[in-house]
Amino acid sequence: MAPRNTLSDTGATVRSGAAAAAACAVLPCREKEREQLSALRKHHEEEIDHHKKEIERLQKEIERHKYKIKKLKDDD
Repeated sequence: MAPRNTLSDTGATVRSGAAAAAACAVLPCREKEREQLSALRKHHEEEIDHHKKEIERLQKEIERHKYKIKKLKDDD
């Protein structure tokens, strides 16, 4: 059997024009893409917010430990 070199040899379907438009029949492709980008943006904004809160928590913990060290030095 000869090696498969083209998409048509592999049995893959290539859509163009009206067939590609029909593939996005539920939502227009651009609208679906916009929704996906919006969801991704929201996800990253939530991640950033989470990390900011974690940074604030760690900064408070650092300050608390600094205070403890200072207090121990003052007690000497």
